[in-house]
Amino acid sequence: MKHRIFTLIIMVFIVLKGYAQLSIEDCYEKAELNYPLIKQYGLIEKSKDYNLSNTGKGYLPQIQFSAKATYQSEVIKIPINIPNIKGLSKEQYGATIDINQTIWDGGNIKSQKDNITSQAVVDKKNLEVSIYSIRQRINQLFFGILLYDEMLKQNTLYQEDLKRNFDQISAYMQSGIANRADMDAVEVEQIKARQKRTELEYGKKAYLEMLSVFVNEQIDENIQLRKPTNNDLYLTNNQRPELEMYDAQLHNLDVQRNEVNATLMPKLSAFVTGGYGRPGLNMLKNKFSAYYIGGVSLSWNLSSLYTRKNKLNNIEISKSMIESQRETFLFDNRLDMSQSKIDIEKIRQILKSDDNIIRLRGSVKNSAEAKVANGTLSVLELMKEVNAEQQAIQDKIVHEIELIQAIYNLKYITNN
Repeated sequence: MKHRIFTLIIMVFIVLKGYAQLSIEDCYEKAELNYPLIKQYGLIEKSKDYNLSNTGKGYLPQIQFSAKATYQSEVIKIPINIPNIKGLSKEQYGATIDINQTIWDGGNIKSQKDNITSQAVVDKKNLEVSIYSIRQRINQLFFGILLYDEMLKQNTLYQEDLKRNFDQISAYMQSGIANRADMDAVEVEQIKARQKRTELEYGKKAYLEMLSVFVNEQIDENIQLRKPTNNDLYLTNNQRPELEMYDAQLHNLDVQRNEVNATLMPKLSAFVTGGYGRPGLNMLKNKFSAYYIGGVSLSWNLSSLYTRKNKLNNIEISKSMIESQRETFLFDNRLDMSQSKIDIEKIRQILKSDDNIIRLRGSVKNSAEAKVANGTLSVLELMKEVNAEQQAIQDKIVHEIELIQAIYNLKYITNN
């Protein structure tokens, strides 16, 4: 009993596997998650956190230790003798600890943090652009596999048609209407059809292996790719990640401008210095003593005015360059969009006549078969008509896949 249940589970698994379907959206998601560049998202975030942490430590007390020992060729001397007061020694020693606490830095640390955060956003948007580009490669593989599937289905029908012709010609031979050469002509087409099937199977296998690498899972040859519908798609709103990347770059430049302005602001801080040395603060005591100094300091570095204008001009030049890149991208994108829409309309118009061509080719083939049966047409001529009908069917299959691929190419161009 247990053996039967196990066998049944295995059979159900095989059946479900055979009917498993994979959509192009699934491929997008899996390929993007598997793409090596995806690891850089975490690295960018970690780098940002480290830099923000380091910059934020500027608000902590800054501690500095220093020590020195000196020998002077001359020291201050008092020209009169005073009891209990000796002159300074030429050998002097000192050790100090300086603690400086920022009270107000004019927004300098905040602007540095803003710059780190905005630069991380720029890096991520650049990464999104790189990862988005793999969708175009997924499109090529996915629709290539769909085309191979449809061609293989048609090849099966074509071989069945050739088998039917072969059996019919065999019957004609028995009645004297056809000869061995007629049989050979049909058999040649059968061999060609089998060769074509081998070519299609290996082409599909190569595409499946490449798609498997992209999605990081083995795709079985029997898997069913979910064929997208060829619905109308003429969305004009552009949502390409490049546009967000340009916005992030422009915002980063605005943050840099704020950082340049922050360097002009005065800085207020509190400090305390503790020391031990000879002499101490009292220069009249020539012995080791401890001391401290505390207070508030104000500093204002006006030398940054020298370069401020040039720095701001460089930022404006960088913004103009980014705007130019954006305009160029949008211009090229509009051209691609226009061409893609024209391709879609062209294929739609061609498809309207495909069915009519197939119908007419089928009628001509049927007429040729009747003529062969009557002995008024050679089998070679019949094979030409059979191949012509087959070519018309294949053309329609190609056009149907091309239409869906063109629609998804437009989706890629606009990210809709």
